[in-house]
Amino acid sequence: MAEDEPKPSQLSMPLVLDRDLTKQMRLRVESLKLRGQKRQDGEKLLRPAESVYRIDFIQQHRLQFERWDVVLDQPGKVTITGTSQNWTPDLTNLMTRQLLDPAAIFWRKEDSEAMDWNEADALEFGERLSDLAKIRKVMYFLITFSEGLEPANLKASVVFNQL
Repeated sequence: MAEDEPKPSQLSMPLVLDRDLTKQMRLRVESLKLRGQKRQDGEKLLRPAESVYRIDFIQQHRLQFERWDVVLDQPGKVTITGTSQNWTPDLTNLMTRQLLDPAAIFWRKEDSEAMDWNEADALEFGERLSDLAKIRKVMYFLITFSEGLEPANLKASVVFNQL
């Protein structure tokens, strides 16, 4: 959660909005609607409140999950869902089976500066990121914004200990 700056032996990796990939997935939805077609069986289509984010692992090995560092600048909720796909959306569509469980959910209530979160699930998800970093240079996430939030309201990163 939002805490002090990472210690020297820690590495903070931001979740970055992938505007091009989000746009491409929105175009897929529009294209299906215009042609009157349905999604492929099991395909995950991007909803209006969802955006694609990514982490570029600047270090892949010897990482141990420490914490999520998530700040919402107004009340609302975000759900961060990882994907198991090394994405080439021009060649393959995102399938629902490629969405990882559990998701990490963070929210801020009205009249509160404090962040709340589903601690057990978020920690389990974060710990999986250490393992996924070993085999990936990039990891993609679907972030769902609700209760009036949008990408501009979110600042998120994952903090790892460097072993």
